[in-house]
Amino acid sequence: MRILSVIPVLLLLNGAVRAQPLYTIPEGVETRWASPENPAGEKGKAAQTNAGRKGRPAVPIQPGESLTLAEVRGRSGTVRRIWATINDRSPEMLRGLRIDMYWDGADKPAVSAPFGDFFGTGLGRMAAFQSAAFASPEGRSFNCYLPMPFRKGMKIVVTNESGKLLNAIFYDVDYTLGDRHGAEVLYFHAHWRRESPTTIQRDFEILPRIAGKGRYIGSNIGVIASRHLYASSWWGEGEVKVYLDGDTELPTLSGTGTEDYIGTGWGQGQYAHLYQGCHVADRAGMRYGFYRYHIPDPVYFHKDIRVTIQQIGYMGEDAMGTIYKAGQPPVYKAGPGQVRKEMLEGGLFERQDDWSSCAYFYLDQPVNPLPALAPVSERVKGL
Repeated sequence: MRILSVIPVLLLLNGAVRAQPLYTIPEGVETRWASPENPAGEKGKAAQTNAGRKGRPAVPIQPGESLTLAEVRGRSGTVRRIWATINDRSPEMLRGLRIDMYWDGADKPAVSAPFGDFFGTGLGRMAAFQSAAFASPEGRSFNCYLPMPFRKGMKIVVTNESGKLLNAIFYDVDYTLGDRHGAEVLYFHAHWRRESPTTIQRDFEILPRIAGKGRYIGSNIGVIASRHLYASSWWGEGEVKVYLDGDTELPTLSGTGTEDYIGTGWGQGQYAHLYQGCHVADRAGMRYGFYRYHIPDPVYFHKDIRVTIQQIGYMGEDAMGTIYKAGQPPVYKAGPGQVRKEMLEGGLFERQDDWSSCAYFYLDQPVNPLPALAPVSERVKGL
């Protein structure tokens, strides 16, 4: 049996995963790291402070201040990896920091999301996990491995909207310069949104409709299930729907349930795999954070895409009485119209909970028409 001595590096470009052998060097491509020790990623100018003896490993960000993590002007390249850690990992900071990414000199960001949510963990909390796209090995750091091509430049900015001082952000943006990108190479985008609460019988939009050609990578999702309305009943019967290339009333793609979509079944506990996981499973607090990345199973779109998930729960007959209390709104059966469930009638029912998501996708243009990031007050409410 032949054993390969070199493992290829996988690049998520051109709508597909391509292998680049470790033993080859692309002609004319250079390596750069942008960090506090070399903010501009300049050749031969890193580690100057304190005579090169770890003089500037981190920097503070004042309230309202923006920090450019990396910037390139007038050259092509690819962001390969982003790592960071911050000394304040409270919910207010994880949701109060905003990360924006701009491609090819655009005025509008292709990525605009709360810092913690962008790096794969929602709900304003940290969790240790490892996936193919994001990771936090011990729940204290932020890693992104999704490649981000650019043709004429890029800028990655973090803005402190938390209202308090961030004493230290350590970061490392690893990128290459001189990459040759054909017309088929797509731009990376990310979009965060929250509904608290969702609307009864209206699916939560993970990704609102986007026109263009591209590839949907997936999302991480946070749910704060309402104990007030539904006690400790199961919230995750909703199905993911993907509307592709002109779909309107009915989608082309549909899953069979929330935990099914992330590769498990019959409820979900805490686990982390390469492409799917539930890295937050707080049953006592009814808070769940989970993800699914369509890397081995690509979701392509050629005209447009929209991604949603239903808010549907389940409760057995023996427990239904626990959610019928004086003054509570009625509970409706899952299905057309609003048909009220009787007190001891179990099964599927419609829900309203607190849902948030950060969706990732590649698009054939450096900007998208999605709404601006919600204000920090809406991002941190109830955390």
